[in-house]
Order: sequence, then C-alpha cells, then structure tokens
Amino acid sequence: MARKNNNLASAKRAQADEFYTRLEEIDSELRHYRTHFSGKTVLCNCDDPRRSNFYRYFVRNFRELGLKRLITTCYRNTEPNLFTNGSDTHGLKLVYDGGDDSNPDFDQIADTVQPLRGDGSFDSAECRALLEEADIVVTNPPFSRFRDFVALLMKYKKKFLIIGNQNAITYKEIFPLIKENKLWSGISMNGSNRWFEVPEDYEVRPNAAGYKEKDGHRFLFVNGVRWFTNMEHSKRNLPLDLYRTYNAEAYPHYDNYDAIECSKVAEIPMDYDGIMGVPITFIDKYCPEQFEIVGASESEGKGFSMGLWHEASRVSQPLVNGQKKYKRLFIRRIK
Repeated sequence: MARKNNNLASAKRAQADEFYTRLEEIDSELRHYRTHFSGKTVLCNCDDPRRSNFYRYFVRNFRELGLKRLITTCYRNTEPNLFTNGSDTHGLKLVYDGGDDSNPDFDQIADTVQPLRGDGSFDSAECRALLEEADIVVTNPPFSRFRDFVALLMKYKKKFLIIGNQNAITYKEIFPLIKENKLWSGISMNGSNRWFEVPEDYEVRPNAAGYKEKDGHRFLFVNGVRWFTNMEHSKRNLPLDLYRTYNAEAYPHYDNYDAIECSKVAEIPMDYDGIMGVPITFIDKYCPEQFEIVGASESEGKGFSMGLWHEASRVSQPLVNGQKKYKRLFIRRIK
C-alpha cells in the first residue's frame, strides 16, 4: 500500500512539473548536435505532441537532420478528447516517419496521435519498449523525477539531451556520472533562469512572482535550469585559458578540506598541482583532458569528497576562516 501511495504522489508531482520548453531554447541547443541525428530514431518521452515544441522542432527539421523516425509520448491526458473519452487514465503516442517538413501541418499530424494502453509514464513497460527502439532521447523530463529518468537512460545505454535543475549536478545519483565522464553539461541555458510555458490547469497564485500571460499562453520563470547530455559537442573539450598564478593569500586553504578555495572558475591558477574547490558551474568549462574531477563537498553526499573532508570538523560545508562556502566540486589539474 505504501508503494502505491508513493506512486500516486509521484504522479501528482509529475503533473506539477509539466513545463513546455520554448522553441527558441530548443533550437539554440540542438543546433550544436546536428551530426548526431542522421539515420537515428528520436524519442521525446515526456511530450504531448499537441503542445510540445520538441516535437515541432524535430518535425520541422526531420529531413535536414536525416532522421529515421520520431516518437513522442506523454503522461496520461488530463483533458477530455476523442481518444480517451474524457478519461485521464491513458497516455498518448505519436509516431512520425517524415512528410512535408518544409511546411508541416502540425494539427493534421497531431490527428494521428494514438492512445497508449497505460498512463504513458516514461518508466512504464509500454514506454520502455519504445525507449529500446530509440537511439536518442531529447526532452524536458519532470524535475521531481529527474534521478529516475537519468537512471533509466543509463540502464538502456541511450544517448540523450535533456533539461534539468542545476542542483542535479550534486545529486548522489547524478554526480558519480559526471565524475566518471558519463554525463556532462550542454552548451546553452547553463544554470540560468528561463521562461517555460505551463498548461492551463497549472495552479498559480494570483499576482505570483515569476508568472506572466502573453497571447493566450501562460509562462512561469524557472530558476537554475540547464541542459545535460552524453553527446559530444564543440565546447566540451576546449581547455580553459588559465592566466592566474597561485599564492596562498589569494587561494586560502579550507579549514575542513584538504584543498584550496577558488571562488571563481575564471580564477583557477595555472600553476597549482594540488586539489582545488570550485563552484559547481565549473562543469560548463570542464575539459576532461585538462582537469580531473576528484569529488564534491561532503554536504552533497556522504563520501563525495573522496577522503578530502576532515570529519572532526563536524561541518560538511567547505569553510574558509570559519565562513561557509556554497556547494563545491574538487578538481585537480592534469599535468
């Protein structure tokens, strides 16, 4: 019974996370990965084809990208329609094999949408079968289930480009993947704040901050979002241009970690061979040929610092002269 209740709670959170990514945001990132898509089947498994801009992007660029197939699925529908007869128990699926993508009729294509047998959750048996068929997953999954979503992609060994919260960098399920170079940052929208469209039934307090309506659409301002991927891109292996030199005054040693503090990525010294603590936004500039990610601050997970933490301090956040620092990654320059 407890498990069933947990699933119900997860479903409610998933519905609350139903944000629609703007087309310009998708185009700004996807333009850097075009060579990855030729002959591939793309799955957008958190996307209502009647609303999703991921779906629209791939239809419009189907021929240019050389796609083999586009599959979109979404969680159970909450609006009565001819497919569900007013029921909200079934998800939806659309399979697109190409057409006149120079001037696509999205409404006509959406008429080919089919009801799924189940609720359309990305981890259902029905959607897992579609995941096995796909080569690349591109979507904006529910932030509340980001850990589960990534775990599923890793289990099925899929290439992906997805949106998540910046704090996911230090999730205990995500950070080891970053450390082992199995997942890294995308190019655009790195930890910044962005507008996302929300459905009509999304509950928003009157006059709430970070909310606006425009041309009949509703938008919410979401903090700290970024792209995550395991596909190579042009900025991934660009080494940082380092010009600062190390001195103990500018780079103090932590009170409770065996490392020095670098408060800004741009200020990483070029001549220090020891371990350095840097902001988590370092992953935007991370070049695996230039640096090794050793660990993260213990406040993000037990054992994350790989022995750098002085446990006797009893303070897991990095301290400099008694002052706490925010989340840190620990890196070491590769000689």
